[in-house]
Amino acid sequence: MLYGICNLSIVPLRIEASDASEMVTQVLFGEQFKILNKQKKWSKIRLTFDNYEGWIDNKQFEEITEEKYFELKTIKPHLSAELIDFATDEKHNFSTIVIGSNLPFYNEKGLEINNTSYKYEGEVLGAKLPKESIVEMAYKFLNAPYLWGGKTPFGIDCSGFTQMVYKLCGYKLLRDASQQATQGEVLSFIEESEPGDLAFFDNAEGDIIHVGIVMKDNYIIHAHGKVRIDRIDHSGIFNVDNQKHTHKLRVIKKII
Repeated sequence: MLYGICNLSIVPLRIEASDASEMVTQVLFGEQFKILNKQKKWSKIRLTFDNYEGWIDNKQFEEITEEKYFELKTIKPHLSAELIDFATDEKHNFSTIVIGSNLPFYNEKGLEINNTSYKYEGEVLGAKLPKESIVEMAYKFLNAPYLWGGKTPFGIDCSGFTQMVYKLCGYKLLRDASQQATQGEVLSFIEESEPGDLAFFDNAEGDIIHVGIVMKDNYIIHAHGKVRIDRIDHSGIFNVDNQKHTHKLRVIKKII
């Protein structure tokens, strides 16, 4: 088995081994993964954090040893808490670091990818935060544009948004809305929900297609066109701009 780590800022993970293929998610700086199938130009990988699979350009990551992979998997994670910042290596080259990026082997403002050492001066998160921090963290992404497969303030989809907010607070969600809907405890009514719970929405066929974070007073923050705040009721999401329902409520889940 081969192993890899992302040494660039925001790298697309695609459904097929082609630049023209659909982006299904993104690999951020410092994320590690297993390499399932390495070809001449592309590799199929499985991300360690959520087991998501896809194809990555071989020019956009570095291989790491099995020893380093499992060391990274077992040590306490550290994440960038800055919307955007920079890390500098020994040659004073800059690498862009976006919020939620991993900081491998972080210690006293230093981190390491393979044999390259970096200095990072930004705020770092490394502990589980209380549930009330979920909504507070979600505000950091407010007005980020919607992007299918996106995970950053420069473009994010509905489940990427919930996953990254929970990740920054120290909790693990799966990648897609339908996968996240398998996690946690079902709540029977909106009235039982608390800020930080997840609301899921389905289509006419009954498939889970959308997710958002419940706020107090029957509001919800979610990615739809952009990360925005709307009303939520027993029918679903009521868009405050269009004055109509846009998503049909399926279930509310308590994750924490």
